[in-house]
Amino acid sequence: MNPAERVLRARLAAYTLHSKYDARETTAAARAAFMDRFEREVDPDGQLSLEERQRRATAARKAYFTRLALRSAQERRARSATRSTGR
Repeated sequence: MNPAERVLRARLAAYTLHSKYDARETTAAARAAFMDRFEREVDPDGQLSLEERQRRATAARKAYFTRLALRSAQERRARSATRSTGR
C-alpha cells in the first residue's frame, strides 16, 4: 500500500467512526487525561481548591499551546530564510 492509499484508508476509518459516534464521546477520556496533566503540573500535591486548580490548569494549557505556536512560527521563519538565501 502506498502512502496516498494509507491516508485515504485512515480518512475513511475516521469518517466511519465519526458517523457512528459523537467525537466528544470518543475523545472524552483523552481530553480528560490531557487536562489532568496540567492539573498535576500546577498542583502536584493537591493543595489547591478544585476551582483554583482548574483555573491554573487552563492557563498552563494555554501557555503550552502558545509555546507550540511560537516554536512553529520560529521554525517557519527559519525555513523561509533558508529557502530565500538558497542554503
